[in-house]
Amino acid sequence: MNRRMNLLLIVILSLSFSLSSCSIQTNMMSDNMLAIDLIVKMNQGDYWNTLKSGAEAAAKEFNVKLHFLAPNHEDDIPGQIELVNQSIQNRPDAIILAASDYMGLAQATDRIAYENIPIISIDSEVGSARVKTYVGTNNYEAGQLAAKRMIELIHESGQIAVMNFVEAAKNANQREEGFQDYVARFPNVRVVDIQYSQSNQRNAEEITRRWLAQYPSLDGIVALNAESSIGVGREVQRSGHGGRVKVIAFDSPPETMGLLQDGVVQALVLQNPFNNGYLAVKYAVDIIEGRNVPERIDTGVKLIDLDNMLWPENQKLLFPFVK
Repeated sequence: MNRRMNLLLIVILSLSFSLSSCSIQTNMMSDNMLAIDLIVKMNQGDYWNTLKSGAEAAAKEFNVKLHFLAPNHEDDIPGQIELVNQSIQNRPDAIILAASDYMGLAQATDRIAYENIPIISIDSEVGSARVKTYVGTNNYEAGQLAAKRMIELIHESGQIAVMNFVEAAKNANQREEGFQDYVARFPNVRVVDIQYSQSNQRNAEEITRRWLAQYPSLDGIVALNAESSIGVGREVQRSGHGGRVKVIAFDSPPETMGLLQDGVVQALVLQNPFNNGYLAVKYAVDIIEGRNVPERIDTGVKLIDLDNMLWPENQKLLFPFVK
């Protein structure tokens, strides 16, 4: 009986030691992990889910503990500023920020740098000289691509409208500027209106409905982000104007892809959100570890239509893996 009790005691002590060792190893691994906060414009939508997946892939590869933060809506500027303040208090090793408002997030971004936390800008730039690098689309070029295809579709003459998203967002301004600069070359093309959907699909639907009533000769609509594109496409299809009113959309959520195949949307301007998320985390790690990084990392932009959507190099952009 004593021998059995001694054996049981040895087993219990061994298990306790093993569990303690595992706990120590786990804590050591956790202590060695870098902590990075990713603060984006809103916590929904295929674009942001894909960007988050890219960031998570990099976090796994580079041993990073990633904390994803976002307000419910893209136009909630105070909410995003509050998230930045929370992140500063938590003192991560770096912060990656997609600023909803170029100047509205400027002071918050300066505070990040004041606390000696490296700041990386993603998707949309922010009005601070303290940002280490920008990762994302050349938004001016994206606007030019959208304009070029629309001009081709309406044969260099007609009325077009622009559905932008959040007025104070730098990427919104850059896309609109690129679009306007290209269209200005064509005297027979008139931009009848520019509105902001606040990245809300229903807002985009309602604005589109008003446009179709107010401008019965409207030839085309360009929507400059994913949520605006879905709203515009839905209303053009619902009203029976699909194909007559040309639509250029941004990004590739499933609903917009369906509208492209139905002929309601004629082309998509595609960013690379997975790459944006992945490279932002990768370069954040480089900055934390003292390596030099470029001032800007352009992740590219492409125009996709029914003719080239099945090309192998375009499939990765159209159908990225999203958990």
